Amino acid sequence: MAEDTYPIELDAPAIESLLPHRGDIRFIRHVSVVSNSHFIGQASWPRDMPILQGHFPGMPLVPGVFLVEAVAQVAGAGMLAGDAYARSMGSGYVGMLAGIRKCSFKRPVLPDEIVMIDVQSRQMSETAAALSASLRVGDDEVATIDMLVANAPKDKVQAHLASLTSPGSSTP
Repeated sequence: MAEDTYPIELDAPAIESLLPHRGDIRFIRHVSVVSNSHFIGQASWPRDMPILQGHFPGMPLVPGVFLVEAVAQVAGAGMLAGDAYARSMGSGYVGMLAGIRKCSFKRPVLPDEIVMIDVQSRQMSETAAALSASLRVGDDEVATIDMLVANAPKDKVQAHLASLTSPGSSTP
């Protein structure tokens, strides 16, 4: 396998070729893969996004959980583009958020602001990686987030989800 050459620049079509996220849930617009374990991405949420109209009426703010998801998306795209080991797992695996170790929000993020997301990853096991991220708007640090992501066999995740929605399950 050829060595990766960095940086690797990912635009929206390249990100969509790597991640399953579509529509409004795909938060990231661009990712630079600096190395196999360092990724810088950008995300923004348009003012007219329907969910922002209710969070909060008259003073829309980007929900903190969107920032967490954006970190996971930057890391997922970055690892799949720039980490030969992550690529070697193939399409039979899906990256899942496994835990949030530390999350600190320093200031609110407003609609239309561009958030720069700097992520460092560290392989923890064959299927898990620890992520540390710093999120900035201009010169302002808006959040720091440390999380764990795990790659799970896609067929097992799909079977589990089907069992949750099947007749007799406790899910409505």
